[in-house]
Amino acid sequence: MKKDFRIAVIGLGYVGLPLATAFGREFYTIGFDINEKRVSQLNKLVDVTDEVTYEELSKANKLNFTYDENKLKECNVFIVTVPTPINTDKEPDLSFLKEATLLISKYLKKNDLVIYESTVFPGVTDDYCGKLLTEKTSLKPDKDFSLGYSPERINPGDKNKRLKDIIKVISASNAKALEDMKFMYEKIIEAGVYSAETIKTAEAAKVIENTQRDVNIGLINEFSKIFKKLDIDTNAVLEAASTKWNFINFKPGLVGGHCIGIDPYYLAHIAKENDVEPKLILSARETNDDMSHYCAELVHNSLKNQKIDNATILILGATFKENCPDFRNTKIIDLFNSLQELGHLVQLSDIKVDAEIFFNEYKVKINNNFSDNKYDAVILAVPHKEYVDKGYEYFDNLKNEKGLLFDLKGIFPKEKSNLRL
Repeated sequence: MKKDFRIAVIGLGYVGLPLATAFGREFYTIGFDINEKRVSQLNKLVDVTDEVTYEELSKANKLNFTYDENKLKECNVFIVTVPTPINTDKEPDLSFLKEATLLISKYLKKNDLVIYESTVFPGVTDDYCGKLLTEKTSLKPDKDFSLGYSPERINPGDKNKRLKDIIKVISASNAKALEDMKFMYEKIIEAGVYSAETIKTAEAAKVIENTQRDVNIGLINEFSKIFKKLDIDTNAVLEAASTKWNFINFKPGLVGGHCIGIDPYYLAHIAKENDVEPKLILSARETNDDMSHYCAELVHNSLKNQKIDNATILILGATFKENCPDFRNTKIIDLFNSLQELGHLVQLSDIKVDAEIFFNEYKVKINNNFSDNKYDAVILAVPHKEYVDKGYEYFDNLKNEKGLLFDLKGIFPKEKSNLRL
């Protein structure tokens, strides 16, 4: 078995950095990213995503961060961890994957191994990436180099289930490559690895994990709309239903982020390409994508009932989930825009995000200087621990005399808030 692994991790975001850091304790590892600012921060042992600690970075003594692509010539294993988003038509955008693959093609040699961790639809690793590598190098999969796929399962902000704690699915284009991947990943994954039958099997497994969650959340969101009309508390219904052993207790809410709100479109794409109409998948997507507007309408109608027009509204939380600075595909921005379109003056706050980067992405200002103001409505949209620890009274004091509190995720008892899902 080849054990002189010299690993390059391409992309140092929420997936790539923990992976590079883990491998950097065991093997010679290059952490590569085109973002020079990001590389500079990491060389100072600073991770602004808050996924890897200073101590963890300092212990990865075989890890080198760089934006110099020439360093990749030293490596014989290339692991791609770049984003795979959707475009404005909600179709898969493989441009980052293509760029990473073209980069690797410059340095790919005989007997090298190329592993993809980015989420894709079944067939992309072999039929797109493999063919692109062959086209650019004349090297052929299995004959000259090997392909692997090991889907990422990172959960940003989760300090309990981290990279080492989550079973790693691996797959490869040949038995030797699978053996090498097993050896490498078992060095860093305490939970163990699972060898999938084929690369397409592993690609499909990844994409259905989040699609299943999206469909289930879509169902619960539809329940919440029904129960709101019937004046029944959704949380109370879910609590009662959960007394049955096989009831799955999902919660209603906004579905954003880099996985659950994106991956179903990848599966829907390949389904339609093969003449299968993904009705349930796209119906759930439509339901979940509409929830931001639905929440805005709830707030708007409640303010109208209070005879408050052109209200001042404070939204607390702009990331796609709590206790995490990640705002990719956040649905809070849709909530913000919907409330503005309904004629309200809206202020957005979040103590976790980089305000400059957020503004560059969404052209919306983050304002954390609000404590002296009184608002017609306060929306606790993303319950970061720092917010929740302040207690209900803190949020109550942000409201004016007729003001409303919308506790979107039901953090406080229902009698404490005017609105919740």
